[in-house]
Amino acid sequence: QVQLAESGGGLVQAGGSLRLSCVASVSINSLSAMGWYRQVSGKQRELVAQIISYAGSTTYGDSVKGRFTISRDNAKNTMYLQMNSLKPEDTAVYYCNAKNVLFNSYWGQGIQVTVSS
Repeated sequence: QVQLAESGGGLVQAGGSLRLSCVASVSINSLSAMGWYRQVSGKQRELVAQIISYAGSTTYGDSVKGRFTISRDNAKNTMYLQMNSLKPEDTAVYYCNAKNVLFNSYWGQGIQVTVSS
């Protein structure tokens, strides 16, 4: 079982920045992938960014490319999402996700990000 805890959300003006953190209860070196998703009420959850552990490769949703950066600190078992040039359409609940080598998927409780215009 993997427990994930997000922090760093809140209210920010358009053009501003926020950094989300996700702390895992296990060594993130043991996880095959970690990522951030977001969901707006009434819409499907969408991928924001993902890191594939064995490859070290990253993937970003089209709407955030060039503005958001995903990273991780293995020593702290923590994944980050640096969000710059935020737009009102980035407003959503952001979820941390982790997948283990058996492809079991785990989710954090979610954290609200609100961008005012």
